[in-house]
Amino acid sequence: MTKILFLDQSGKPGGAELCLLDIAKPYQDNCLVGLFAEGTFRQLLEKQQIPVEVLTTKAIEVRKESSLVKGLGSLGQLIPLINRVAALSRNYDLIYANTQKALVVGAIASFISRRPLVYHLHDILSLDHFSATNRRIAVTLANGAALVIANSQASQAAFIAAGGRKDIVEFVYNGFDLALYEHLPNPTAIKQQLGIQEDKFVVGHFSRLSPWKGQHILLEALTRCPEKVTALFVGDALFGEQDYVQQLHAQVAELNLENRVKFLGFRDDVTSLMAACDMVTHTSTVAEPFGRVIVEAMLCGTPVVATSAGGARELVEAGITGWLVAPGDVMELAAAINDCINQPEQSASMARDAKLQATRRFNVAAINQQIAQLLNKVVKT
Repeated sequence: MTKILFLDQSGKPGGAELCLLDIAKPYQDNCLVGLFAEGTFRQLLEKQQIPVEVLTTKAIEVRKESSLVKGLGSLGQLIPLINRVAALSRNYDLIYANTQKALVVGAIASFISRRPLVYHLHDILSLDHFSATNRRIAVTLANGAALVIANSQASQAAFIAAGGRKDIVEFVYNGFDLALYEHLPNPTAIKQQLGIQEDKFVVGHFSRLSPWKGQHILLEALTRCPEKVTALFVGDALFGEQDYVQQLHAQVAELNLENRVKFLGFRDDVTSLMAACDMVTHTSTVAEPFGRVIVEAMLCGTPVVATSAGGARELVEAGITGWLVAPGDVMELAAAINDCINQPEQSASMARDAKLQATRRFNVAAINQQIAQLLNKVVKT
């Protein structure tokens, strides 16, 4: 089996990290996951018996919006990490960079060790998400890879539009372990645990708390929904976005929603919480590369409304497997929630169709087979 050195910049389990967890699992006897930060993601990998090592204790300060000066200033701190990765990679068949900072380190280490580089692109390389400098660096380095795996057609198209090589990029959706969605707890019991009355209509929002994830849009939409609609926000600020968290709490107070909103923070029982929701909302204000939350909601059998942009449009068929609304449109979001309340039979039918489609399209076993075939080609060439 192919021996892989996986690289990821995060110590916290976001969407890219959960995807990596599934991809690395079949290679657990032939891989190492190198992290650039300590955190709960390490424990998740260890729980799955996937070899993991934190390769540096120094935080890499560059962010997606950083300037060229900031980027160049970080190179000095990266040199020890690059040398370590280059040395480690000589024991593996390829380097698999799972995030943008991992791409920077992996690309240079690949050049030194002469091991092929694979880059898993979990982002839409647009100026909505990246500074012009960081996008240019990402595309330039990715163009030197043997393979770029984009997580949606939208991510693939944005990569090519930004100057990425069409001949090296393939799109492969995220995979999901269907067994995790087979035996879900009783929704009523979960609501009781959360202190929510059974007659409430529970709308769930599952993502990190960040302005572009649009939690504020859902809060505004609640004011246009019946009083029985209660919102659960599951997730926390990951990247220094505490100001936004304070804004959300202030907005709740301003709109008199204190009795209709619960902030649950980071939870590891997401599937149980989704199953307890009457609807899951995805409210990103700019194009989402994929949208794991959307697929998870479908697999839980919960109706879903998503923003009509980016990868979400590839996941939801409007009026058949869910609702699609314009980014940032409070009125459309409220209308979708109210439709779900007022048309329970149609909503349940859409949720059943969505679960069936998601089960067919996103089975992790089939997705991992696709990725394995692509990686085998890289090693053989």
